[in-house]
Amino acid sequence: MKILIKKARYVAAAFMLTLSANAVVAQQGAIDTTVVNRIAALEQQVADQKPGESHFMVAGLATFGYVRSKTTFTPPGGVSQSVKANSFGDADHYELSPMLLWRHGNNLLVEFEPSFDGKALGVNWANVSYFAAPGLIIHAGYFVVPFGIYNKRLAAGWIDKLAGDPAGFDLPGTDFGIGLSGGLPLGDMKWSYDVSLTNGLQLLPDGELQNAGIVDNNKGKMVSGRFSLLPLSNSSLEIGVSALYSGIGDEGSGYNHPQAKMFGADINFVRTFDPLLVNAKAQYNKINVNNQSYFAPDSSLYSFTNKTSSSFAQLSVRPVGVSGSFLKDVEFAFRYSNYTTPKSSAWGQNFHEEDYGVDYWLSWRTVLKFTYARSHGLSTASTLAGGTLGITNTNSIYLQFAIEL
Repeated sequence: MKILIKKARYVAAAFMLTLSANAVVAQQGAIDTTVVNRIAALEQQVADQKPGESHFMVAGLATFGYVRSKTTFTPPGGVSQSVKANSFGDADHYELSPMLLWRHGNNLLVEFEPSFDGKALGVNWANVSYFAAPGLIIHAGYFVVPFGIYNKRLAAGWIDKLAGDPAGFDLPGTDFGIGLSGGLPLGDMKWSYDVSLTNGLQLLPDGELQNAGIVDNNKGKMVSGRFSLLPLSNSSLEIGVSALYSGIGDEGSGYNHPQAKMFGADINFVRTFDPLLVNAKAQYNKINVNNQSYFAPDSSLYSFTNKTSSSFAQLSVRPVGVSGSFLKDVEFAFRYSNYTTPKSSAWGQNFHEEDYGVDYWLSWRTVLKFTYARSHGLSTASTLAGGTLGITNTNSIYLQFAIEL
């Protein structure tokens, strides 16, 4: 818009100067050289200000809320202990993340998204994309690793139907690297791809995984990608598969060629069955780390089968076809999630959670959410590894406001 306004100003100025020059011609039979040069300069500026040549925009998101929770821990054969907490800001999900977008010409886009989560100022996204051809985008920088649909497409507060995140979906997270993405028609169907080469994951002393960061911990790199198919002509159904491979040991560590392999599958369905808009999503992840030996707190060695799985299934309905009623702006949502970590590890557990939500949409990108969540976690940890046995039950109530900027 600013470019168009500037262009209009240049055109108007050139037009007025042209009229002045014509008046000089009529009265004196000659045009002043200064006027001619100024008209030529304005015409050149108008020609240079082409739509789409350069553009800046601020987008992003913000979430704010209130959470009240009660957590009860029961040790084996022991007495239950409960802890209650409540806070403004919704300490687990508060976020202010303005995204800065610079477009240079028709082929280059720079994205930068700083974020404040109530604890620290960080960066969610810092990426440069080159639109090389139809169906081909080349990008490099700091970005969400392509795996599944939750982290890259659903986690934003104004998109997620429920206030919390499903457990076990923090990996593979965000990483530094390069990637290719795009999509093309396939007859009446469509397909898409998103692949990347990044620094990778790091194996911690207790067998857990985390992102290596901007300085890679070894010579290897992580290869990951997601491929999806939209089999219906109206694109209401999407089916995706994901895979990942990464060397994870620190350079020079005593681990035996540690490797992580990750597999995933997801489904996304959105369609209106008048008067209801039905939105269903699900994802399953599996992480395998090859056998290694780890040091216990007493310096002895122990081992376990290092396999982790996580999944969620979510359904929401909204009566968008009910005209003249506030109900068309109300959405009802439910999600079940499961998170199973390695038995006999320091963090082994079988965890599941149910989330029930009622959302009120103030606009297409602004929502007020009420969510009730209850979770149950059974520890399968090894006390030798420093784990704690017992059962943990948590009940939480969230009131959250989310907006896309």
